[in-house]
Amino acid sequence: MIDDITRARTAGIETFDLFRMQPGIPFEHAMNQLSVLLGCIRHLTTEAEMEGDRIAGSAARILSELAKALVDDLERGIPPKMTSPTP
Repeated sequence: MIDDITRARTAGIETFDLFRMQPGIPFEHAMNQLSVLLGCIRHLTTEAEMEGDRIAGSAARILSELAKALVDDLERGIPPKMTSPTP
């Protein structure tokens, strides 16, 4: 299954305000970018919580919406035969 999923690509369907996901990005690259994005979100939420930084909190909220759009787009880019259970 892992070999199959790495052949998946972004669908380029999901949108985030003025932005949309680029179609055809390889699964592994998109997951690496998602990991970096989630690391930034984690840092910003810690800053917001520890320092009471409302700007960091707002940035984390916006970036988390972008991360969700990326996950949703990756899910749409997985071919149907990869998502159906194997007998």
